[in-house]
Amino acid sequence: MKRLIGFGIGFLYLGIAFGALQRANNGWDTGYSDVGFWWTVIAALLTIAALGALGGTWIHTQKTES
Repeated sequence: MKRLIGFGIGFLYLGIAFGALQRANNGWDTGYSDVGFWWTVIAALLTIAALGALGGTWIHTQKTES
């Protein structure tokens, strides 16, 4: 159950990061480089959080040999 919740949160963060990246792309395309830049920063931070959630979930839900 913990693994399912952890992976769910990780994939949710990836989805939000993808949305932020789309907003950044819209900002760059319309000539608002400041909007594009900051949404790119937000997308990068969300991607790091998603990878941390996925990796941490994988590491901390492994069966131990006890």
